[in-house]
Amino acid sequence: MKSVRNLSSLAFCLSILLAVCLLGSAASDSNSLWGKKLKFIGRPCLWQLHPNTAVPALNELTVCILLRLKLLTEWTGFDYKAPGRRSIELGLQGKGRKGSVWLFGRKVPLTKELKSDKWYSVCVTWSGRAQRLRVYIDGDKELEASVAPLSPQHLAPNGTLTLGVSHYVLNSEVQEEDGKGLLGDIGLFRMWAREWSAEEMREKSCSDGDVVSWDLRQWKYNCPPEPDSHLHCAWSLYKIKMWTFLDTSLRAGKCPMSLEEVTRNWLESIFPPRISVRDVFVSSPRSCHGVNNFAALHVQRPQASLASSACDNCFSCEVYVNVDPAVKVDVVQANITALLSGSYSSDFLSLTVDPYSISVLPVESFPEVTKPTPTVITELTTSGPTESLPARPVNTSTTGEPLDLNETIVGPDLFFRVDLNLSITGSPTNPKGDITTWVKNQLEVNNSMIVLNLIIEEVNGRYMEQYNGHVILDGQQTQYNCTFHVQEFNMNSVESNKALIHAALTSKYENGSFTIQTMNLVIKHIVPENCLEETTFTIFGEYIWPEAFPEVKQEMGCKKPKSERASRLCKLDIETDRTSWSVPDMTNCKPFVTISDLENINVTTGNAEQVVDMIQDLVSNQLENDAELFSADLDTVVDKLGEVVDASVVIPAVGADIVNIVADILLSKTDITPVASIVLNLTERMGNKMDFPDESINVTAPSLALSMVNVDPGDFRGLTFGVSCTSPILNPKIFVKQSFVSEPLPDTDATISLPPALHDLFLPGEDNKTRIQFQFYGTEELFQDPDLNNGAQSSLALNSYIVSASVNGSHVHNLKDKVVVTLNHQKPKQQEFEVRCVFWDFQKNAGQGGWNSGGCETQSISSNRTSCLCDHLTHFAVLLDVSRRDLSDTDSQILTVISYLGCGISSIFLGITLLTYLAFEKLRRDNPSKILINLSAALLGLGMLFLLNSWLSSFSNYGLCIATGASLHYFLLASFTWMGLEAVHMYLALVKVFNIYIPSYILKFCAAGWGIPLVIVSIVLAMDKDAYGNATPEEAKVGLQSIEQFCWLQNDVFFYVTVVAFFLLILLCNIFVFIKVLVQIRQMRFNKSSANSRTSLQDLRAVASLTVLLGLTWSMGFFSFGPGRVAMLYLFCIFNTSQGFFIFLFHCLMKENVRKQWRIHLCCGRFRPNNDSDWSRSATAGGGRPKKSILVNTVSVASDNTTTRKVSDSSTGSAPNHHQRA
Repeated sequence: MKSVRNLSSLAFCLSILLAVCLLGSAASDSNSLWGKKLKFIGRPCLWQLHPNTAVPALNELTVCILLRLKLLTEWTGFDYKAPGRRSIELGLQGKGRKGSVWLFGRKVPLTKELKSDKWYSVCVTWSGRAQRLRVYIDGDKELEASVAPLSPQHLAPNGTLTLGVSHYVLNSEVQEEDGKGLLGDIGLFRMWAREWSAEEMREKSCSDGDVVSWDLRQWKYNCPPEPDSHLHCAWSLYKIKMWTFLDTSLRAGKCPMSLEEVTRNWLESIFPPRISVRDVFVSSPRSCHGVNNFAALHVQRPQASLASSACDNCFSCEVYVNVDPAVKVDVVQANITALLSGSYSSDFLSLTVDPYSISVLPVESFPEVTKPTPTVITELTTSGPTESLPARPVNTSTTGEPLDLNETIVGPDLFFRVDLNLSITGSPTNPKGDITTWVKNQLEVNNSMIVLNLIIEEVNGRYMEQYNGHVILDGQQTQYNCTFHVQEFNMNSVESNKALIHAALTSKYENGSFTIQTMNLVIKHIVPENCLEETTFTIFGEYIWPEAFPEVKQEMGCKKPKSERASRLCKLDIETDRTSWSVPDMTNCKPFVTISDLENINVTTGNAEQVVDMIQDLVSNQLENDAELFSADLDTVVDKLGEVVDASVVIPAVGADIVNIVADILLSKTDITPVASIVLNLTERMGNKMDFPDESINVTAPSLALSMVNVDPGDFRGLTFGVSCTSPILNPKIFVKQSFVSEPLPDTDATISLPPALHDLFLPGEDNKTRIQFQFYGTEELFQDPDLNNGAQSSLALNSYIVSASVNGSHVHNLKDKVVVTLNHQKPKQQEFEVRCVFWDFQKNAGQGGWNSGGCETQSISSNRTSCLCDHLTHFAVLLDVSRRDLSDTDSQILTVISYLGCGISSIFLGITLLTYLAFEKLRRDNPSKILINLSAALLGLGMLFLLNSWLSSFSNYGLCIATGASLHYFLLASFTWMGLEAVHMYLALVKVFNIYIPSYILKFCAAGWGIPLVIVSIVLAMDKDAYGNATPEEAKVGLQSIEQFCWLQNDVFFYVTVVAFFLLILLCNIFVFIKVLVQIRQMRFNKSSANSRTSLQDLRAVASLTVLLGLTWSMGFFSFGPGRVAMLYLFCIFNTSQGFFIFLFHCLMKENVRKQWRIHLCCGRFRPNNDSDWSRSATAGGGRPKKSILVNTVSVASDNTTTRKVSDSSTGSAPNHHQRA
């Protein structure tokens, strides 16, 4: 086993040694100049661009070079000259410490002095469109100069380029000029076919040039480069280009996968994990003969991805890879070249790379669209502006395989504004979508044009809003106005493009279901300006966006991570035909700074707006990831916002951003209490320092609103401010009225009205104007009073929004004419609660602040709104005093469930009881049964109305609410009345010794039982119909829209007189009768031997039955106070809501005669009893039918023919063995 381990170790070491040797060999033979320098020491040394590498005609460019001066003599960095000319087309030269840039034969001196023996990075950028020349030294802008308007618009192509020396051409040979040679070193010379921005210059990119790259194969030289350890540059993004050959013996048949898949599998198998393959593109030439050198690599341009599976003899590869983490460019180039130099074999083919064709170039970024397509189909939209672009022509270069070395795109695209009036006849299912499709199909036919910012409006206005699927009727003609921009890429003449657009849009279109016909067409050529260079400061870093053509999207590398890209579009506006920068798309970027980094920023007048934007981005990003700000971050944000406010006047845009930042923090879970007073002071200072041209300005954010009004003290007639806030996550709506209004403004949740006499206290501001500021807070996060949460006043709770007013930031108090503040309650005020008007006292609780009621008078308008009269200005609110509330929210919810559940069950069993007694005639022959039927009907009506009350209230109909409340009141009184009548009947039947004759006995009971409640309710309605409802008339609509809706008596006087007093009177009578009945039963038990057979259980059942019938359980409501209140309320709800169930239990389920009637009529077979039973005979004994004249006293006939006076069977629950006699 040990020998096996030794062999394994040996094999591993050999493989490592072999890899090191291979990499060393590859590196030594590499064509890369990265990590190397050109040394000019006075001996003949000429580096010139290889004749096979041509510079195209460029309309913009960037050239970068590393330069180190050894001796301060006259020197040349690089020198590019047009064919046949002696003047310098583009170059960098100098004398001693002073350098100069040459462009089109013009010399532009540099101000920065260059030191000897020090490396400098010098970059030159030029834009022909902008006529601008810039020079950067070590990433900092050294020079920006305008180029003469008559200067060439593009760099002369196919010129000669030398490094370190100036030159001229003689007999097609490049000759060195004497006296201008560099004594020093040069490295990393690169050229790009675009103008780099200042931001990109500061990044110090390691990407290679796309026109001229730092590669030996592009240069012709007579002195070799030398390595230099100071010139290494680490990079992650690379493009690999090579020619790959297949083993021809394996070409027969079809490949099992595409060439892209073959290449990807091959590369992923040989590359280490740190090198990931991103994109692979292949193309095949017509013939592979002679493709064995680097020059041949440029003959074929990579084309679209091959979909066929044929195995070609050879193909060109273009591969983009990512090296993570970044490694020195020369090391990556050597390693990848070494890995590609070997052969690769699989089950069906063998791959070999032409070593002379391998090119590994560091690139700026991976292309967004790496697979070009012959036709670009733009996604159609139904309405609104469109921004999608087809594939655009791009500048080409030598290393990028130019299509034409003598042509490049110069200048921006052409733009046209089109105003089109058309008509549609027929039945289109989506008119706007069909118009959009037609316009795009007519113009975007060959990728030379694109339609932008399309807006469609119907002439008659029926489709002014977003289309919702409306269908035009057959034969109906509808006209539409269309406005859009057309962008043209091929740079044809203006007139030819106009003619093309006109011909495309004036042709009639028919598709069978509808017809489009152009009515009027106006085409205007517009020349929008470029979006100028702009610097943005965001949490993602500082970005300098370079000048861009209209509708061109600029891309820049993210600060973090470096491999991702940010973009920004130069947007063309359809309304003004002008361009402006859109909001940068930083989706792929990560924040470069944190909130703690704000401490290092010095706020000035010039950067205040950028600082606020940065704070807003940081806070939003933090709250998206964590739901709250840490205490240290909160302090930093508040302090920095204070510096912004104190720096200078606040413009409305900055003020709006500050308000949004505060709102975001308030709506998060951040504990803002420690800085609450600072935030309140900050918002007030901001409002007083805000500069706006108009008379007033409003600033809103979710749950937060500010209104600043400039008033003339001599013309002040009062001022009223109102706010409507429908949701904490929505912006409040502000109402301002230039007068004093004592009543609240309609549809507002908070109103504050300042009296005219306030002008006596005005302190003049700027321009003799006085600034009045109103503030509204829809959240209480800034107003946390310790006394409300855990102090002696814990019974108080904030029950409104907070509103404030101030005058020029001064302290206003002791007003003779009071300020009127009206606030809606967040929860309706219950009868036992009190409301209290308060203001926020900043000095209370040792400066932490707290609510104080001094100087404010409370005027409660209704259960949903309170009005306050105060003699000072500050922050106002309404507190709800719940000190008399002993129930917790949990108890309230449980009692509510018990009430609804009990009422529901009772209603079901009361219905069964009524059906039983009404269906079976034998059960309702005696008076107690008839009284029981009426009582059950009253209780059933009461229970049903209680259950349906909330549903009926939800209709928000005040009249319906009055009817519901009155009906509920009526059935409650009717239930009480029939309980009292039950007691009266028991008293007359059992207590009175002698029979009393009462004609129409039950009829009179019905008149009293249903008539007395009707009279009481009618009197209440006649006196004040608004006594019923959910609110008073002024607040009826608001009240009925509250969450807890219940229609009932709102007047305390009527409630106590018609409900409490009425029931108390009946209760006292019922208790008296209950006691008399119990005494009578006890006497009967001792006087009659037959009573000895009754058990205690039967007596208990009789007592329970009497308690239910007489409603004695309702008396628990009078004992629901003190420590035992909660327990009594539970008992009250359980027994009273279950009264209907107990009636069914005692007077249906436990009564033998009722059960026998159920068996007779509802059962069959052996379960059905004989009709000729003892009960049937006893029930009809003694004279048959009862007479119309009624003896109140009932005489029961026992089985032994002994006459006794018994409590009615409906009262005691005993067996029915008595009858009525005439």
